[in-house]
Amino acid sequence: MGKEIVLILDFGSQYTQLIARRVRENKVFSRILPYTTSAKEIAAYAPKGLILSGGPASVAEKKAPHPDPAIFKLGIPVLGICYGMQLMAQMLGGKTKPSKGREYGKTELFIDDNRDLFSNIPGNFTCWSSHGDYVTKLPQGFIVSAHTLSSPICAISNKKRRMYGVQFHPEVTHTEKGNQIISNFLFRICGCTGRWNMQSFIKESIETIRKTVGPSKVVLGLSGGVDSSVAALLIHKAIGRNLRSIFVDNGVMRKDEPEQIKKVFRAMYHLNLDYVDASKKFLTKLKGITDPEEKRKIIGKVFVEVFEEEAKAFKGVKFLAQGTLYPDVIESISPTGAPSAKIKSHHNVGGLPAQMNLKLVEPLRDLFKDEVRAIGKELNLPESIIYRQPFPGPGLAIRIIGEVTEARLKILREVDSRVIEEIVRAGFYNQVWQSFAVLLPIKTVGVMGDERTYENVVALRCVTSLDGMTADWVKLPYEVLEKISNRIINEVKGVNRVVYDISSKPPATIEWE
Repeated sequence: MGKEIVLILDFGSQYTQLIARRVRENKVFSRILPYTTSAKEIAAYAPKGLILSGGPASVAEKKAPHPDPAIFKLGIPVLGICYGMQLMAQMLGGKTKPSKGREYGKTELFIDDNRDLFSNIPGNFTCWSSHGDYVTKLPQGFIVSAHTLSSPICAISNKKRRMYGVQFHPEVTHTEKGNQIISNFLFRICGCTGRWNMQSFIKESIETIRKTVGPSKVVLGLSGGVDSSVAALLIHKAIGRNLRSIFVDNGVMRKDEPEQIKKVFRAMYHLNLDYVDASKKFLTKLKGITDPEEKRKIIGKVFVEVFEEEAKAFKGVKFLAQGTLYPDVIESISPTGAPSAKIKSHHNVGGLPAQMNLKLVEPLRDLFKDEVRAIGKELNLPESIIYRQPFPGPGLAIRIIGEVTEARLKILREVDSRVIEEIVRAGFYNQVWQSFAVLLPIKTVGVMGDERTYENVVALRCVTSLDGMTADWVKLPYEVLEKISNRIINEVKGVNRVVYDISSKPPATIEWE
């Protein structure tokens, strides 16, 4: 398909995305496919190599997932990892057996053959294991290339057929020489050149967008986040004024955010940006609403209405652009190739393509988040956008517990700006996942001179996370907490108490609503 690629067949491992990332870190493009993908479809990619992921199943199960047997006749290098190794061994004539106890955790690995996969690697090192089956008999033509004290066959190889298997997980950081093993497979065995990088991706993307879109026009919903911003710049480079970016101000954004977005994309990048101030419409619809799910639905519905109205005014539009990322794509498809039970509608605009009969343009759908940020740097996107902390689609509406009003929004915007200013000043902004404030639906007694007052309470929330799935509260220094609290209470009229949320996810969520 015009690029050097290594394919990964997914058997349901929690580490499958890690394999893809490790391959890309070696500047080789990778793609994850369901294990049900046929050998014919795989051959159409002309891959340099094929990796079989691990998985939770046992090869001894009757309904254990099996790939198309013809993949082993394609003549391309194969690396089986954990379940992938057991499966390969069994399908090629070897034997496997369930172990009495699952081998899990760090294990000492001893190398028996230091060629090819284990080239330039010490005779023993620590690896990470997680399996309940083991290989008891090798397929014809294979040799043992590594073992542990509990597994006499922990790595296998067939140099002639360029087929290799490891019982452990080289993709996880707990395996000391994991990256070297993956590098050996890519370059020594598959013959990859490692020329895939962000510059080449940008060039290929621009060419692909031009070829796909032609003289037609594209509409894109610009939020100011890194995904939609990078997508907008790539498409703008490809088709210029034929891209119309629509920025909808929903009235629940942070302080000065609409002005900043207009300044960056109109003044700096000269995008054909349509700014729509629909704040009154959103706030009218939100009046009296306190249920968080109802807030989300209203904001989503009104956004679609506003976006659709604006997009239709742009004549000749045939494409809708979205900032869909690779994890979004992976999570929408199960390892069997069927739609996943966890389908997500990241970045899309609430069913708009079906309503408007538009084709999709998704230039980032092959990239992980860190790769999108790297492209943003290549495109000279401001760091304030590249490294912006995640911000919910419903905005401040779900950080105001209870009814959303202009008066409460004004208070929270001022509080939020001071939280961010002090987190940045203390050097924590790029170290944590999210830092923000929540306006609570209660008022508390305070003292102003000789008078008692009843004013608002805000909760400060600061968490660290790798992916947002789990999170822990940040142990901010007392002096930072004190500075934030003092500034909010002294500078924001209507707030007299600040509390710090020290709950982790799970059981709590990151956002309060």
